[in-house]
Amino acid sequence: MYLLSGKSFIKFVMLALLVIVTIVGSVAYGSKTIGYETVWQSLFHFDSENMDHLIIQTSRFPRVVGALLIGAFLAVSGALMQGMTRNYLASPSIMGVTDGSVFVITICMILMPGASSVTLIVASLIGSALGAALVFSVARMLPNGMSPLTLAILGTILGTFLNGVSQAMATYFQVSQNISFWYNARLHQMDPALIQWTIPFAIVGLLIALLVARSITAIALGDDIAQGLGINLVVMKMLTMLSVVILTGISVAMAGKIAFIGLIIPHLTRYIVGQNYKKIIPYAAIFGALFLAWSDIISRWLNPPFETPVGVVTALFGVPYFLYLIKTRGGRSV
Repeated sequence: MYLLSGKSFIKFVMLALLVIVTIVGSVAYGSKTIGYETVWQSLFHFDSENMDHLIIQTSRFPRVVGALLIGAFLAVSGALMQGMTRNYLASPSIMGVTDGSVFVITICMILMPGASSVTLIVASLIGSALGAALVFSVARMLPNGMSPLTLAILGTILGTFLNGVSQAMATYFQVSQNISFWYNARLHQMDPALIQWTIPFAIVGLLIALLVARSITAIALGDDIAQGLGINLVVMKMLTMLSVVILTGISVAMAGKIAFIGLIIPHLTRYIVGQNYKKIIPYAAIFGALFLAWSDIISRWLNPPFETPVGVVTALFGVPYFLYLIKTRGGRSV
């Protein structure tokens, strides 16, 4: 109940208002600016013959909703990975999880060109699990393989390998055009039906994240401390990775690869709310949602009327911060 009292309640109200402002701003701004009154009317008094209303309902509103959800999912995934591994450099994009998703989606598109939304989601989930399993399995076979810097380098190498194989297969089987969406995230191609299909998976992934939050707080302090508190490390880590796989998998299925959200946002969240993952998880979700939604708005502003890929914007923030972490904390655990 701590989220519903005192300063925490005020913070959540302010953040909720900021989310609303973000939604309105994202819907109104684009290659064609639409007035706020029109935005309001399209949401509550929809007119199917009004072109602006159609643009909002079929393109811009799904786009901002997708951006908010994906930002939240990736931020929570990154927070869980960093807490579980006690690694400041851990995130789905660095640990090969997103590349694993794209790899299996590529195979799916080759074998089943007309795959349904559910099939793509399942393929992405399998790929997330494959990417994570590959990186951590190889890491355990190497001397000092689980150290923060080694794990990050290994994840980057294996992720690049999976990405290269995916693109080679796509080129050979001539499906590059069909899967280009997943290599270069394009939020403007958000499929409303796909968003709807991800909701049940998202609920499960987020509930698991909240369930393991207390245990992750202890694990982040050290396995010995966690065991001393009676926490079953194997079960909790498996549940944590299940949540990461689900949330990352559905994110990639919706919009392709988007990097650095899972790296940056957990650090920002811990700085603001402390080390308690019962607070980190919900706040990281909100901060991640806002970060990606505003990155999307910036991507439209950089080179109008053309749109810059949103991954470029997240990289502008993420790459310098990644290098900073390597320099200052790369060799140490959380």
